[in-house]
Amino acid sequence: MANVIFYEKPGCVNNTKQKALLEAAGHTVDARNLLTEAWTADKLQQFLGELPVVECFNRTAPLIKSGQVIPEQIDRATALQLMIEHPLLIRRPLIQSGDRYAVGFNTDEIEAWLGLTAVRSSQQAFADGLKQQDLETCPRAAHNTP
Repeated sequence: MANVIFYEKPGCVNNTKQKALLEAAGHTVDARNLLTEAWTADKLQQFLGELPVVECFNRTAPLIKSGQVIPEQIDRATALQLMIEHPLLIRRPLIQSGDRYAVGFNTDEIEAWLGLTAVRSSQQAFADGLKQQDLETCPRAAHNTP
């Protein structure tokens, strides 16, 4: 089982489900507040890795929804600076385990990396149900879309 540092937006419904899935698989989750972390470009870049910068943004962030920030028109350096200034722009969660970092919660990738099989058979149905859900798209945003 892995020790997982999990940067979240406290109160986020999907982050809560993601942590529960990791914990059901026996991982130790160290949840941290993404919004109050003292981010630097170097630290944030570790999580973003080689992902295209447009894939690193939280598409439901108010600055994006209002059109003030258009990820497709921003270079990596500017994106990092904007994310440091406005952490809501960062796609969640940011995950670290050992020397590996990730952005977002793609269940197939997390399964291959850390494993998401429940450690107790009594939790397997719960874990399987969570795996079948969309754990990346904010359910609140879906209800607020015109």
